[in-house]
Amino acid sequence: MIIDLISDTVTKPTAQMLEAMMQAKVGDDVFKMDPTVNALESKVANLFSMEAALFFPSGTMANQTAIKIQTQPGDLVICDKYAHIYNYESGGVAFNSGVTCKLVDGNRGMFTAEQIEEMASVQPQIYLPYTKMICAENTTNKGGGACWNFNELQKIKKIATKNNLKFHLDGARLFNAMVAKNETPKQYGAIFDTISICFSKGLGAPIGSMLLGSKKDINQALRIRKLLGGGMRQIGFLAAAANYALDNHVNRLAEDHKKAKEIATVLETCWYITKVEPVETNILIFYVDDKIGADNFIHKMADKNILLTPMGEGKIRIVTHLDYTDVMHEKLLKELKNF
Repeated sequence: MIIDLISDTVTKPTAQMLEAMMQAKVGDDVFKMDPTVNALESKVANLFSMEAALFFPSGTMANQTAIKIQTQPGDLVICDKYAHIYNYESGGVAFNSGVTCKLVDGNRGMFTAEQIEEMASVQPQIYLPYTKMICAENTTNKGGGACWNFNELQKIKKIATKNNLKFHLDGARLFNAMVAKNETPKQYGAIFDTISICFSKGLGAPIGSMLLGSKKDINQALRIRKLLGGGMRQIGFLAAAANYALDNHVNRLAEDHKKAKEIATVLETCWYITKVEPVETNILIFYVDDKIGADNFIHKMADKNILLTPMGEGKIRIVTHLDYTDVMHEKLLKELKNF
């Protein structure tokens, strides 16, 4: 038995999801003739009360497209120092859009309105990059699955509006946040200009993300998606998986959150653990004693068929997910206690 806790992207489609995929009606989506993906885009747009949505092969491409359509080369995007768009998208903000990032020293990937108020209101000057966008990430990946305070996001929206800035949400694990905080998609649709969501993380679909925004933005996004090589053909098979995930895998995210918190509780009692970061959703970050070392601990656990991932700076990450069963959970807890 392999217990893969590297990410929630490692899941396989369930039998019911595969059946939904096989029953999908498909067409050529480059010509917007795939009925299943067209229906999914409308469904998700309505879910968030936003004008339009566009299916993407990856969250990175969705984020990069959102930045591209709302900025010009030489512009500046404000984001946290832990932001996925800065740390884990291969420098795409510079490569694809020619923009730079102003990094905020936030807490676990989240900044406050007070922190960005001054930098957001900088008047355009010819020797400075023009600030055009604020980007938030919910939940925060590098921040250990932390959830934003929605009231703080509303305050940031006011700053963005006041300074004529776009407000983008990297919502790769937004459904985790909404389940944990008892929030709704419409709340988020009301304050963000663009939102990316991912179906292949906590929701368990094999491929796919969605970008939401105005009709104008999504029409531009369609062009950029094609330019980046993201135009696909009979993608209704993938859209059917995403649709099944939306209908059946959202509420169960609470189970992943519960397991992550139980793991954290055990780790806090282990002699070799020096710190466990707060757990809100399905991501858990912890540190082992320097005498053991993060890499050594990961190798030792791999010998027991338990796969973990390093996050740098001595951090180790565990991510619970759809394929992490109760039996696996009990085995992991036992191995952690007996390490």
